Amino acid sequence: MSKNSEFRKLHAGDEPFILGNVWDAKSAQLAEKAGFKAVGISGHAIAENLGYRDGEDMDFDELLFVVNRVIKSVSIPVSVDIDGGYSRNIEKVNAHVQQLIDLGAAGINIEDSVMKSGKRVLQETEKFAKVVNAIRTFLKERESDLFLNVRIDTYVTRHPQQLEETIKRIGEFEKAGADGIFVPVLSDDKEIKLVVQSTSLPLNIFLRPDTPSFSKLKLMGVKRISSGAAVHAQSYKRAAELYSTLIDDKRFGKLFL
Repeated sequence: MSKNSEFRKLHAGDEPFILGNVWDAKSAQLAEKAGFKAVGISGHAIAENLGYRDGEDMDFDELLFVVNRVIKSVSIPVSVDIDGGYSRNIEKVNAHVQQLIDLGAAGINIEDSVMKSGKRVLQETEKFAKVVNAIRTFLKERESDLFLNVRIDTYVTRHPQQLEETIKRIGEFEKAGADGIFVPVLSDDKEIKLVVQSTSLPLNIFLRPDTPSFSKLKLMGVKRISSGAAVHAQSYKRAAELYSTLIDDKRFGKLFL
């Protein structure tokens, strides 16, 4: 079975699969060793790792370098976060998608928001649906089974009618050819149920402190769970503590615990 087929199969299980969010080859290897069946490259984590803000500030070639190293370092499927596609031009977006296919990516995340003057804003539903449809057409023409996960940022951007707008967008993006739906910050039990019921596509939930338990998410019908840059942030929080201990306390023992 190909890695693309393996990745698709994970979205159709009886319980949610947890995606190991990674940011470099070593973190990907650690995730595979821990038992994850697939990893997802966090665009946010990579951006911070390279000294950029989240949201397409880095060059796409920089992302490709990391993607290439991760894919070559593990034997499990790899999905890639491409933010809004690193272009508003669909031909260029599809060129980026082709580069990821060539490297061996099993899936992508593409989001319906973009950064403008340092603020994340939603794109018009119809405009972004055309992007999704263009990618789907491109994949069909190349007989590629790359998994197209569409991220909806209604909750991230605090849309005044978050749930209603989310369900509306899901309908449009499903018709446009999405394979899966990702709604970051969605965590309310009732709203998760309504979103799951609104679509035949697998729903990807993003972990937060108030996210329902794994067993509850399973009962609700959630199919995929991801954590974004959370592990990355915790690793650097620990690094900051160790640096402070070395320079401020002049104590060395904690470095080797």
